[in-house]
Amino acid sequence: MASATLTAPEQKAKPSLKVPAWVWALPPVTGLALVFLYPLALVVQQSVQPDTGGTSLQPYSDVFGSESFREALGTTVWLAVGATVGCLVLGFALALVIAFVPFPGGKAVAKFIDVFLSFPSFLITLSLLFIYGTKGMANGLWTDATGASGDGPFQFLTTPWGVLLAEITYFTPFVMRPLLAAFSQIDTAQLEVASSLGARPLRVVRKVILPEALPALAAGGSLVLVMCLNEFGIVLFTGAKDVTTLPMLVYSKAMLESDYPAACVVAVVNIAISVGLYGLYRVVSRRAGA
Repeated sequence: MASATLTAPEQKAKPSLKVPAWVWALPPVTGLALVFLYPLALVVQQSVQPDTGGTSLQPYSDVFGSESFREALGTTVWLAVGATVGCLVLGFALALVIAFVPFPGGKAVAKFIDVFLSFPSFLITLSLLFIYGTKGMANGLWTDATGASGDGPFQFLTTPWGVLLAEITYFTPFVMRPLLAAFSQIDTAQLEVASSLGARPLRVVRKVILPEALPALAAGGSLVLVMCLNEFGIVLFTGAKDVTTLPMLVYSKAMLESDYPAACVVAVVNIAISVGLYGLYRVVSRRAGA
């Protein structure tokens, strides 16, 4: 046994090649820097380089002092907040029905929401134009029924209210998706116990369902708020000429006026607002346990 042990070839463990962690992080960081950080740095650099030459904060003072920027900022904020509130209310109500009210095709509707999330925003806007546009179906039915001449009574789609309707229509599923996931985790026994104790449906929703849905509401609402702040396609395709948001102001300054420093200033402000809101959301969600 001893001789066999001595004559057996020694098994030597090969040294393992350990790659430092920073090597694995280098490719994605490099790709992120080239695709995102470098263009962002160019935008910030351009925002402090006026057409007169040199480096100055004059573009910021010119933009902040303009009436068009203040109006665009106010329009952007109220549209984003209004659309977020509308999406939260409508999304919560629809998610309640889909999750807790049995009806034929309920599962198909829930799956359709996942498909809806992949639709481009301009497609939903075009659909609303076909229905409520100046030459849309609603105005056509009105003129056919009344025999009145003209374009018809439905002219709101090119107003801020039309933009608000389009944003609520498009972004509501972004609230419903996390809500449906949260509702699927609720133990139905809690609902049955609350109902057996005499709690009315509204009280069950307020005391049992709503507390469980708050993290999902915060996640969906914050996502909708940030996306509405940066929405461009919906405002453009509704044809609302009097509705100027920050993204539309960037387009106007860059493409129509060729004022690239001013466009970059507005873009930097828009980015700062979005990043600030995302940071606030992370703080709130961490405290809420989301």
